[in-house]
Amino acid sequence: MTESTNPNRYWSVLKRKLSEESGQPYENIVRLKLKAFDGKMRETDVANTKQLLRIIQSVPSPNAEPFKLWLAQVGTERLDEMADPELAMQRAIETYRKKGYSEEWIEQRIQSIKVRKDLTAEWNRSGVQHGQEYAILTDEITKAWSRKTTTEYKKYKGLQKESLRDNMTSTELILNMLGEVATTEISKADNPNGFEESKKFNCFSEITCADIS
Repeated sequence: MTESTNPNRYWSVLKRKLSEESGQPYENIVRLKLKAFDGKMRETDVANTKQLLRIIQSVPSPNAEPFKLWLAQVGTERLDEMADPELAMQRAIETYRKKGYSEEWIEQRIQSIKVRKDLTAEWNRSGVQHGQEYAILTDEITKAWSRKTTTEYKKYKGLQKESLRDNMTSTELILNMLGEVATTEISKADNPNGFEESKKFNCFSEITCADIS
């Protein structure tokens, strides 16, 4: 991308530039042992997706311009979606179509997003904290119809970073929605306060796998 004749020095200078711009040492990039050109395992700087995009933004090269234009476009779309959330749903539908999903599946997937939004809004109202507490309650719902946690189910499907719901069948989406709708209604009826009470009134403790299936 840089067409530098001395990439090691270029990277060293760029890291210093990034540190100066951020006002702190650019030490978040870790080193892992990777195979070098000489065949030996040598410690090499690695970066996650966010860091890599930040690095590309700082590369003053015509070869980096397509990436910068793409980032600008994505940023614009994100701002548009914040102003009009319906745009995010429309883009999601178009993305699913491009990936070859059927119209029936897409309709169920969009409905599952709405159901999930209603559930998380109810959890938020009940004082459940976003993050680990959401994950634990979600696991309970998933176990209600699949007898697996979300992590176990992703492993069962051979997934890594991919979305579990995007890789569910129509039947799986319906079963998962049933669990989330039931949990939402139970929470509204019993009005739990906080995570522990919400866990007691979760779908898993109120409905058996056979009931949902």
